[in-house]
Amino acid sequence: MQIEKKGPEAKVEMQMTPMIDIVFQLLTFFIMTFKIVAAEGDFDIKMPLSAKSEGLPPEDKLPPMKVRLMATSGGQLTKIRLNDNDFGISFDGLHNYIISVIGDERGPGSVQSTAEVELDCDPQLHYEYVVRAITAVSGYADADGNIVKLVEKIRFTPPKARAG
Repeated sequence: MQIEKKGPEAKVEMQMTPMIDIVFQLLTFFIMTFKIVAAEGDFDIKMPLSAKSEGLPPEDKLPPMKVRLMATSGGQLTKIRLNDNDFGISFDGLHNYIISVIGDERGPGSVQSTAEVELDCDPQLHYEYVVRAITAVSGYADADGNIVKLVEKIRFTPPKARAG
């Protein structure tokens, strides 16, 4: 066996293969774990400098119509009121009044698109009367069988807290 003596001028050779293997493993790891996120879009929003004064509402916008359905303690309907109008127990009267208020114009910017009805029902009222009130204000089928929409925005008054 021969022992070679290496002096200070002997070069230490670095092994490049293991380093290249590690670089490729890291590269593969980062490529596999990279999550592509969709671009969020342009959020260049220009806000007004100051709020406009409230002023009067537009003439074509109706104030919310409040339909009050009153009932006996047994749940039977006793009275239908729409704002200041009293219709007794006639859903047809309520329906015809809504038609006269809404008119024939439909589409964006019309009275029909801005109309809103709030139903205020007595808690003991039978459900069938609530459904009939919604039917009376929401629309009807014309002679040709086409649906004519009247009021699309219908909401209920929040329940009142019981006294005592």
